[in-house]
Amino acid sequence: MEFSGSFRRILVLSFCVAGIWSAYIYQGILQEAVSTKRFGPKKERFEHLAFLNLAQNVVCLIWSFIMIKIWSDSSRGGAPWWSYWSAGITNSIGPAMGIEALKYISYPAQVLAKSSKMIPVMLMGTLVYGIRYTFPEYVCTLLVAGGVSVFALSKTSSKTISKLANPNAPLGYTLCFLNLAFDGFTNATQDSITARFPKTSAWNIMLGMNVWGTIYNMIFMFGWPSAIGYEAVQFCKQHPEAAWDIFLYCLCGAVGQNFIFLTISRFGSLTNTTITTTRKFVSIVVSSLLSGNPLSTKQWASVTMVFSGLSYQIYLKYKKLKRIPRKKKSN
Repeated sequence: MEFSGSFRRILVLSFCVAGIWSAYIYQGILQEAVSTKRFGPKKERFEHLAFLNLAQNVVCLIWSFIMIKIWSDSSRGGAPWWSYWSAGITNSIGPAMGIEALKYISYPAQVLAKSSKMIPVMLMGTLVYGIRYTFPEYVCTLLVAGGVSVFALSKTSSKTISKLANPNAPLGYTLCFLNLAFDGFTNATQDSITARFPKTSAWNIMLGMNVWGTIYNMIFMFGWPSAIGYEAVQFCKQHPEAAWDIFLYCLCGAVGQNFIFLTISRFGSLTNTTITTTRKFVSIVVSSLLSGNPLSTKQWASVTMVFSGLSYQIYLKYKKLKRIPRKKKSN
């Protein structure tokens, strides 16, 4: 019985890994395709990448509503949908900046920059809250910061640059780091809401966030006659291939969130962090091989530095979690 239970957990974990990797790696390929591909006989680019944010909100809103109706026994005691209004603002601006960065830097560069989330977290923790970190934690941060810096300063291939709409590395990296800052506020607000309303389910969070995301992005995209949303819709009508790529991009995001919630509920957030971190590395490799973004030897070395730092950070968290049960037993 014990063996069958362990085997079942391995199967579920394998299912989660396959789901997260396939959904988000394919979403990355589609995101890159929409931002770099030229559509139609006139070879036009899809310039309004912020539209992806609205489309993702709408699909995830519908998806979370269906999941609540199918799986949730009761929503009583959960956070009311209106409580997510402030997190909805930063969750609308942050991802939009991340997507917009693809006009200026390559997809591997964006993934690598967004992998350095620990840097602003530690800076804010030290400067604002006076938190003291251990020496190994500083080593992790230095590896990640050094890797991102080396990658940013390395020469990018002319083939990669020719695919970008407006190559501008400083602006692209700035947008990525602003994306991280807004994400930090979003995560902190979500944690605060969950603490105040412990019965809030993951689907309720997803619904609340995407309700406000849809409202804000609808205003931004269609709030006045010359708003860019109308041009984006017109482009999709003229180029159904672009509309199909956008729909698949959104669907991948919704499916990926399903597997993330399943992983967290069954195996914890540390396992989920491990899976998503390795997925980012694989995304860079896949992008380099399939999408024509060749990386130099120095850039591959910087990628290795970043993911060595992230892997070491995961190992430190794992050791910390193993020590906690021992302390409880000794008490």
